Amino acid sequence: MLLPWKPELVFTGTSVMGVNPENGKFCSHVDFWDSLEKNDYFSFEGLSEVFKQLRIYKTPELESPKYQILKKTANYEVRQYDPFVVVETNADKLSGNTGFNDVAGYIFGKNSTTEKIPMTTPVFTQAIDADLSEVSIQIVLPSDKETKSLPNPNQETVSLRKVEGGIAAVIKFSGKPTEDSVREKEKILRSNIIKDGLKPQPGCLLARYNDPGRTWSFIMRNEVLIWLDDFSLD
Repeated sequence: MLLPWKPELVFTGTSVMGVNPENGKFCSHVDFWDSLEKNDYFSFEGLSEVFKQLRIYKTPELESPKYQILKKTANYEVRQYDPFVVVETNADKLSGNTGFNDVAGYIFGKNSTTEKIPMTTPVFTQAIDADLSEVSIQIVLPSDKETKSLPNPNQETVSLRKVEGGIAAVIKFSGKPTEDSVREKEKILRSNIIKDGLKPQPGCLLARYNDPGRTWSFIMRNEVLIWLDDFSLD
């Protein structure tokens, strides 16, 4: 892309190829996008989808958990995440920062070997219950780190955990996330994935990619993730 912020355009769907039975050659090709209701050859709906994906989201040049986009609808993405390790502690709410200094302190050297660990993105806050009340705050550790080789936290309230990865539905949004806005995004995402026949797990994660003190709110990258059960592309 020639645009300086290098947007990532993603389209998933089905390609239907027609074959001429007389010569065995392809004679037609039609693409059906998962993000469109009407898949005409050219449509304002398709053009709108392209422009929507061109908007600016600032993603820091830091390592983040690896994932593959399996499906992109008009309202959310379905991603398959590789396993990753987090350092975590208790938090008070999804949009809050309680506990951040404790987990950040771990990677800045407040651990059993005073090892400094490279910063990654995003910072996760996770609610594991349906009421979104039992919350932890997490920093993802670099992919070359394993729990067995990492130093132990100095604080009893801080722990290391391997996240086994899996498949999640994700909605992206900008601005400084408030508790109300995060809960509203979670409600919208859960409603859409249930409507599409998917099976969401209880709770959700808020992913915050940017330093709020150094990033304009309108280009911030925030995401709400909900883990899914039994997802299939069939």
